[in-house]
Amino acid sequence: MPLIHECVVTTLSPEGRPHIAPLGLIEEHGFWIAAPFRPSSTLFNLTHNPKATASFTDDARIFAGLVAGQRNWPLTDIEDWPAPRLSAALAHAELIVARVEEHESRPRFFCRVRRIESHRAFLGMNRARAAVLEAAILATRLDMLPREKIESELAYLQIAIDKTAGEAEREAWNMVMEKIDAYKERAEKRASR
Repeated sequence: MPLIHECVVTTLSPEGRPHIAPLGLIEEHGFWIAAPFRPSSTLFNLTHNPKATASFTDDARIFAGLVAGQRNWPLTDIEDWPAPRLSAALAHAELIVARVEEHESRPRFFCRVRRIESHRAFLGMNRARAAVLEAAILATRLDMLPREKIESELAYLQIAIDKTAGEAEREAWNMVMEKIDAYKERAEKRASR
C-alpha cells in the first residue's frame, strides 16, 4: 500500500475562486496523486486549473468541520502561487498536475511537488486527532459501509477521544458525530416509510 498524506487541498475554480476539501494524497513513484470522487468540486477544478495547494494541519476541527460542511476556514495567499493555503497550516506543498489517468469514479491526478514550505512547529502525534481524522473519513463513506462496521469503528475510536483528547479534539469529535447522527436519523426515517 502507498503512503497517503491526509491534508486539506485548495483548488481554484475557472474563475479563480478557492475551494478547500479534505483529501488523502497518495505518494507514489515521485508523484503525489489526488484521486477525488466524481462528481466533486475538487475534480472539476483540477480539470480546469491544474495547480493545487496541500495544507498540512494538526487542527482536527478543520477536518471535522469540512466533513460537516463548514467551508469558511481562513486562507493565506502564497507568494508567486495561485492557490492559497490554510492559515492554520503547519506546512504546505504546491502541486502541479503532470498527467491524469481517467477512471469512472475516481480519476487520478499525478502531481509534481513544486515546493514545500513550513509555517509552524509540529508538536508530535496525538491519538485523539488521529481518531477524529478516522471518524471524519468514515463519515464520508456512510453510504458505502454497513451500519455494524460504522458502530464498531466509532466505539473503538471513542477510546482515544476519552483518553487523549483536548478541548479542540472533543469539539472536532462532536462535529463528526453530529454529521453521523444526522445521517443515521435520515436512514431510520427512510427505513420506517
